[in-house]
Amino acid sequence: MRYTLRQLATRIMALTAEIDDLNRRLAAVLNRHTPALLARVGVGPDTAAALLIVAGDNPRRLTSDRSFAALCGVSPIEASSGKTHRHRLNRGGDRQANSALHRIVITRLRCDPRTRAYQQRRLAEGKTPREIVRCLKRYVAREIYKAIPRTGPPAATAT
Repeated sequence: MRYTLRQLATRIMALTAEIDDLNRRLAAVLNRHTPALLARVGVGPDTAAALLIVAGDNPRRLTSDRSFAALCGVSPIEASSGKTHRHRLNRGGDRQANSALHRIVITRLRCDPRTRAYQQRRLAEGKTPREIVRCLKRYVAREIYKAIPRTGPPAATAT
């Protein structure tokens, strides 16, 4: 039993070292190519990579922050009924990107005083916490869109 536990501990330590090495490499690549993205509050290497993957190898196809928000599944959709006027998040889009935006919003709600002030202001206006997170996801998507580099292969032209 001791031998098995020692082998498992050795394997865990080796895998942890491998994960740490891959995380350092990912952070170095992202710092080299998109330092403005990593400079945003709440954006780490994992979330930045997920958002860049969604943008794809040709980010110039994203014509506006609205198209990026729709791609991430955070574009608002009207869900009004009667006298109640509401919006909900688009259920479509890339779920990994939506999850990355959610992690950024939750981190900002914990750490960023501007985001907490926004949350308090919107709560005072009568918004629910869910609606506030929806709005924040859209704001973050707009901010991330501006930080994504627009370089890539030339656009294909029809001949």
